Amino acid sequence: MARFSANLGFLWADLPLVEAIHAAKTAGFDAVECHWPFNVPARSVARALGETRLSMLVLNTHAGDLSKPEFGLSALPERQLDALAAIDHAIEYGAVIGVQSVHVMAGITDAETAHDVFLDNLKYACMRADKHSMDILIEPLNSHDVPGYFLTNTRQAAAIIDDIAAPNLKLMFDCYHVGRTEGDIAKRFRDLRHLIGHVQFASIPDRGPPICGEPDLGSFFSMLDDVGWIKPLGAEYRPIGTTADSLGWLVKYSKSRLHTRRF
Repeated sequence: MARFSANLGFLWADLPLVEAIHAAKTAGFDAVECHWPFNVPARSVARALGETRLSMLVLNTHAGDLSKPEFGLSALPERQLDALAAIDHAIEYGAVIGVQSVHVMAGITDAETAHDVFLDNLKYACMRADKHSMDILIEPLNSHDVPGYFLTNTRQAAAIIDDIAAPNLKLMFDCYHVGRTEGDIAKRFRDLRHLIGHVQFASIPDRGPPICGEPDLGSFFSMLDDVGWIKPLGAEYRPIGTTADSLGWLVKYSKSRLHTRRF
């Protein structure tokens, strides 16, 4: 039976982060994840996670200057020192809250040296994260939502992971982005299973809850059960109405299973 993580960048985004963690627990989620929690003291987040007995699965490195936009720093040649500082900050913050993975955001760039810069920064991130038993994740983003993003598809991501060959560098498999860019998410998951560190989902094309649009996420969740995937799946979708109003799928797919086990 599938287990689920609430992405607090999308769900309960109107609440302060500590309150959102408690809301996720009350709703029946097994874990949480977020984008950029850095404005909240790490010890406050750690306290909320301890009170709810939820794990924080993932956080992102800084997005950089969104007015340009940059949407990440680690593939931008002119921002390499800032990228390294962002990696350090995310890992240090994550160590306090017990995060399992840090998503290193590549950024928007077409620079000729972007690939080499990204690899150098990822090698550094893997080395730093290994000291805290953390994984580093990279995530391809579709060009409809983030035009110009350096990392655009799972084949490119897989080649980078194979090239670096660090055991703690893994793929963030986002069904929404993969579905929009590459189609058959079940096939892509099976092909990439050995590289995947975390799974996220939303419907296509509106990035809504998993009970509307495409693909058939219920069948996908069942397939994950069949292949033995046991980690919580990240609900990173835009609620229709309030977050609470959008959670009918959670009852359907998790059978309202509430528990306090940590993952």
